[in-house]
Amino acid sequence: MEEIVLGIGITALAGALATVAGAAEDTESDIGSQGDPNSQVQLAPQMGYIHRIFNKAVSGEPPAYGLWCAIGAGVAWAFLQLNYNPALAIILGSIVAVFIQGIYCTSGYLGRTASLAKFKQPVYIDIIKSLTSVTMAHAFVAIFCTTAMCYLMATALHHPFALPLLGLIWGIALGAAGSATGNPFYGKERQYQNQKFGAGVPISASGNIIRYAEGGQRSSLDNGWFTTKFAGPASGICFGLIVFLELWRTILFETSLGGWGAIIVGIILILVFTFIDRWIEVWGRKNYGPYTEAEEASS
Repeated sequence: MEEIVLGIGITALAGALATVAGAAEDTESDIGSQGDPNSQVQLAPQMGYIHRIFNKAVSGEPPAYGLWCAIGAGVAWAFLQLNYNPALAIILGSIVAVFIQGIYCTSGYLGRTASLAKFKQPVYIDIIKSLTSVTMAHAFVAIFCTTAMCYLMATALHHPFALPLLGLIWGIALGAAGSATGNPFYGKERQYQNQKFGAGVPISASGNIIRYAEGGQRSSLDNGWFTTKFAGPASGICFGLIVFLELWRTILFETSLGGWGAIIVGIILILVFTFIDRWIEVWGRKNYGPYTEAEEASS
């Protein structure tokens, strides 16, 4: 009984760390334009729309955070083998990983922007100076929380995987949660907020992202300010629930039915969430109707 109570406590703490990590990851990727909407940011100069967006994506969010969290967890594991304090080891590992993230950000922005030179897209030095440090700060929070969460799994819950491997797996999951949950806010609600909601992006509007804000040209910091209020919390809740429910079902039902109990509960959870998602979609379609007016569709 004591092991179950301890396990539930660790599960709650890991879920809280995952929630913070998810919010920080999505904010970092939105400020750095690393999500799916970045294809339109890359396309904009080719269509004649010069912008000041921090176009630093070097890959999708899942492989990027898989790499950074694996580095953070791997360096932390190395320091732990040298009998460093766990908190200090995790901090040092996160610092090393975040410096590598900063290098990727700088090279990614310069490389992508240089490839658009023939379309008159300039390299803004002030963007590198002001936004690289901001993305590094958010990445540090995400990497630190994820590495700490993995450390709890490896030590308190006796997970069989090594700490670097846990960092890789949960880093990929972290990037996937932020990409799937937060990107719609960044793309639909920010880059294309001048388009009718749900209408998609017509070919004629390809690359025509919002480039001007209330006080002049819009920057990625403006996008981060917006998505922090909506996309960040949503991504945090998503990743937090993933971690919490995964550990919860394992701790409570792993010993049931020779280990099949946790698997059965996992399948039930998937079916429940699938039903909820479908019900919300149908409810939204019935209450808000089609994406276009009937007159427009007929004409």
